[in-house]
Amino acid sequence: MQKELPVTYLTRLLAVCTGAILLTGDPAASQQRTGWVSQFEGLAVFQGNAGLSAGGEFSASRAFVRGGGLYRFDSGASAGLFLSYGEFSYDFSFAGNQPWDRIRDVRISAPVRFSVGETATVFVSPQVRWDYEKGAQSSDGRTYGVFAGISWQVNPNLRIGPAFGAFSEVGTDGTEIFPAVLVDWDFSPNWNLSTGTGLGATQGPGVILSYQHSDAWSFSLAARSERVRFRLDNTGLAPGGVGEDRSIPVVLSVAYEPNPGVRVSAFVGAEFDGRLTLDSATGTEISRQDYDTAPIVGLAARIRF
Repeated sequence: MQKELPVTYLTRLLAVCTGAILLTGDPAASQQRTGWVSQFEGLAVFQGNAGLSAGGEFSASRAFVRGGGLYRFDSGASAGLFLSYGEFSYDFSFAGNQPWDRIRDVRISAPVRFSVGETATVFVSPQVRWDYEKGAQSSDGRTYGVFAGISWQVNPNLRIGPAFGAFSEVGTDGTEIFPAVLVDWDFSPNWNLSTGTGLGATQGPGVILSYQHSDAWSFSLAARSERVRFRLDNTGLAPGGVGEDRSIPVVLSVAYEPNPGVRVSAFVGAEFDGRLTLDSATGTEISRQDYDTAPIVGLAARIRF
C-alpha cells in the first residue's frame, strides 16, 4: 500500500506577471538602441496555508533574483547571457514529518534572437539548471535543454508561431518535450493577449491577458501549467530521492512603470490542481497526494539600463 506523506513544494511560477520576457529578446523594450541592455530583477512571494490530502497543512516563502545583459546588433538580432538564483523555504504543520526544507534553483540561459526574411523572427534559448535541496550535491540536480520557436508578423497587430521545449529531467534518463504557441496580439485598443515566460517560471510560455490603463499603469491576468523536479539531500523521508510539483497558477497583477527602465509589480492569485510526488533514489514512487487551492501574494521589480 502506498504511503501518503504531507509533502509540498511552492512551484516556480509566480512572476509570469512581471512582464520580463527577455527569453524572446523583449524587442519592444530594446528596439530604441543598439548595444548592451543590462537587466536585474527580484521577486518575493508568500504562499498562505494550504491543506494536504494526507492531512496537515503548509505555508511557504520564496525569493528569486536574476541579472544579465542582452546585446542588440544593428541588424535587429540580439544575444544575451543571464544568471538567476532562487531559494524556497517551507513551514509544515507536521514538523517531524517534513519531506524537504530549502530548495535552491540556479539557472544560466543564453537567449539568441534573429530575423528571417521580412516577417519571421527566430529565437533559441539554451539553458542549464540546478534544482536541489540545500545539503544535496548541486550536480545531482543539474538539467539542461532548450526553448526555441519562430513567429511571423501576420499583420501590424498580430505575431504568432510555433515553439517547443526539450529538457532533461532530474532522476530520469528521459527528455521532456512540450509544444507551445507564441502569440502577441493587440486585439483591441489597450488590450493584448500574449505568451511569455517570467522570472522563476519552470517551462514554456504561459498566457497573459493585459490591459494598458495608462503609460505608467497596467493590469494583467496570467495562467500557466507548471511542473518541476528537484534532487533531495541524503536525509529525511527519501534520502537522495526526487520531489516533483505540478500545479496551475492563476495570477492577477498590477504594474507601475514610470519609465522604460523601471517596473514594479504586485500580484495576488492562487495555485490550482496541485499535486506532489516523492520518489526514492531508485525511482520508486513513495508518495503522491493533492493539495488544496493555495493563495499567493508577492512583489516583483525590474531595472533595465
